[in-house]
Amino acid sequence: MTTREQWTVIKRLLKFAAPYKWFFIGSIVLSAVISGINVFLPWLLQTYMDRYLRTSNATIAIMWMFAGLYFFGMVTRALMQFWQNYTSTMGAEYMLENVRRKLFSQLHQKGMRYFDQTPGGSILSRLMNDTMTFSNFWALLNTLILAIFAVISSFAAMYFTDVTVALWTLVLVPFLGVTIWYYQRYSSKVYRRMRERLSELNTKLAEAITGISVIQEFRQERRTAANFETTNQAYYDTRKAMIRTNSLLLSPIINLFYALGTVIVLGMFGMRGLHEVVAAGVIYAFITYLNNFYSPMSNMMDSLSDFQNGMVAGSRVLRVVDDQTLAPAQHPVADAKITRGKVEFRHVTFAYDEEHPVLRDVSFVVEPGQTVALVGQTGSGKTSTINVLMRFYEFQSGQVLIDDRDIREYPAEELRTKMGLVLQEPQLFYGDIQTNIRMFNPDISDDQVQRAAHFVQADEFIDQLPEGYATPVLERGTEYSAGQRQLITFARTVVTDPKILILDEATANVDTETETMIQTGLSRIQENRTTIAIAHRLSTIQNADLILVLNRGKIVERGTNDSLMQQHGYYYDMIQLQNAAHVD
Repeated sequence: MTTREQWTVIKRLLKFAAPYKWFFIGSIVLSAVISGINVFLPWLLQTYMDRYLRTSNATIAIMWMFAGLYFFGMVTRALMQFWQNYTSTMGAEYMLENVRRKLFSQLHQKGMRYFDQTPGGSILSRLMNDTMTFSNFWALLNTLILAIFAVISSFAAMYFTDVTVALWTLVLVPFLGVTIWYYQRYSSKVYRRMRERLSELNTKLAEAITGISVIQEFRQERRTAANFETTNQAYYDTRKAMIRTNSLLLSPIINLFYALGTVIVLGMFGMRGLHEVVAAGVIYAFITYLNNFYSPMSNMMDSLSDFQNGMVAGSRVLRVVDDQTLAPAQHPVADAKITRGKVEFRHVTFAYDEEHPVLRDVSFVVEPGQTVALVGQTGSGKTSTINVLMRFYEFQSGQVLIDDRDIREYPAEELRTKMGLVLQEPQLFYGDIQTNIRMFNPDISDDQVQRAAHFVQADEFIDQLPEGYATPVLERGTEYSAGQRQLITFARTVVTDPKILILDEATANVDTETETMIQTGLSRIQENRTTIAIAHRLSTIQNADLILVLNRGKIVERGTNDSLMQQHGYYYDMIQLQNAAHVD
């Protein structure tokens, strides 16, 4: 990263810390106090050594006075260091919490296209690893502030102690500056590669864990392990390069400069001692000031590794924030309410990549209370029609209306409340059955949850569970059958009393007996609701008021089951194929 890019990242990270500025301001003030104490303590001992010990004027009272002052200074410095570290660290922790909260919120505002293009493991890496790493930026800021105060105060103390020797110690500063510049320039490349490899590693790991059953089914353990090892080795190589760089250019180089500075100081005082008496207290104080000058730099150089890591991680996190792949925008009108449930597509064209349309000039009308079925081969545009209606993606041309009003004029909350979606693969969340039905909505009462479950006949198996509606649901609800999970999602849908019901292959993954039970629940859900259903099992939609047959993004046939059968077209051929497959 260039210096300009790093400065841009720093300015934007400072905005995240703005709500907690008083923690950092307090840390800066305490850093100044600590630097003042670090100058005071060597001066105190220098005064005691040169004015009292060297001249034999020390008494018991003077000894105890200086000892007391020194002890008081050490205790005060310890307390100041505690509060300085506490305020800085707590400010960083609050900032980290703020960043993760905002980033999590930002992710939920992204459009589906963003998640289509970005691996889940990469997103997880940025939300957890990267945010934790660039929070270390504040550790460097804390160290940097201490270093600035320490360098200024220590050099000032050396200058007032002995001007000539103090100026000679500056000879090494240009070399130190070149070292810091080179490290910053080279290490940023190493850290960028390292963060990218870590993201790839997380992606591989998430993919392997999610697809473990398929991997074992097809005996792909060795291939998966080999792929993981390749990515892991690449990450290891970048880590090794980072360690080599840090081992050479961080603390060792600062310690070398400190040693050279000590040689310069002792040499200068030694040369002077050949011609005049040099006070021991002055030498002690000067060496202490020199140590205070370089020691914070050593800590700062050690923190530079975190800084470079944090800058790269921060830029990756900010790319998530800056990504404009947002959910389709709504332009709500104040009185827009869905009351009847009429749905209309007018010459809608839609493409996921805005170049290759998957829906082409699609038009149809679903009257309130009607059931419309979408059928067609895989890739014909059925699910894409649902994605457009649910506002998961923005369509390129045409118009979608609900109750004769443009769908973009409804608030997003109104659409989500009045439109219920049941997917082919039911998704349950960690918690319990009751929580999954109400979907964490505190406005839905326990009675509403139970009535919804009874309405779709999910209560028949829920009442037989040991803890009923409080029965735990583990990850993805794998302890329940596919039919039970689907019934829970039906109850989740009906509990909000939607006007429009959308079914995406709702019975595709269940057995015939379970399908019969689900169909009974579906028929009850569909009463007095507009329903749009996708079905591969054509026997489940033969009673639909309207069947739309799609092929390559176009509606090629429309009508009832009887009228379409009489046409002997696409729909007729699909029915014959399914009947033949059933007989076989």
